[in-house]
Amino acid sequence: MVQALVAEGVLKTREVVDAMRKVRRELFASTNLRQYAYSDTPLPTDHGQTISAPLG
Repeated sequence: MVQALVAEGVLKTREVVDAMRKVRRELFASTNLRQYAYSDTPLPTDHGQTISAPLG
């Protein structure tokens, strides 16, 4: 996901790229949706919130 966002010119700074690579999105997504953690879409958490789409 990060590599694609860099290639598309969405992620431009080293700091943001490094942060995106370090944060494990699957830890924030609802358990049954973790397989979609690296899709470019917002996902619900197990706590009634959502994690934003990477481009969002």
